[in-house]
Amino acid sequence: MATTEVQTVHTGADKAKLAAAIALLLGSFVAFYLLSSRGALAQWGALIVLMAAAVVVFAVSESGRQLIAFGRDAWREVKKVVWPARKEAIQMTAYVFAFVFVMALFLWLTDKTVEWVFYDLILGWRK
Repeated sequence: MATTEVQTVHTGADKAKLAAAIALLLGSFVAFYLLSSRGALAQWGALIVLMAAAVVVFAVSESGRQLIAFGRDAWREVKKVVWPARKEAIQMTAYVFAFVFVMALFLWLTDKTVEWVFYDLILGWRK
């Protein structure tokens, strides 16, 4: 049985970094709307600079380092995947479409058969 562990932030400095990242992120949105009278360049500049600062602060926190490590591990695993050749991918896609068509036809015929049995034979509602 797999154990599920919840990892939490342990240090006060790390909590401060996460709080600062959240504050910078919220500040970027506030600055964007407060600088509407200054023009689009000031708005977008403040938004991008403050968001970039929030990303940097988050990246140096323990949670950010864990997220970056997870991303590296995930990318390493994606590189290990053996992708199918184009011919094989097209062939499998054709199989899926054929199966979906056959199932749709089967379900439609089943629905019409049940409809005919109930409404025509049993209840006699159709003329």
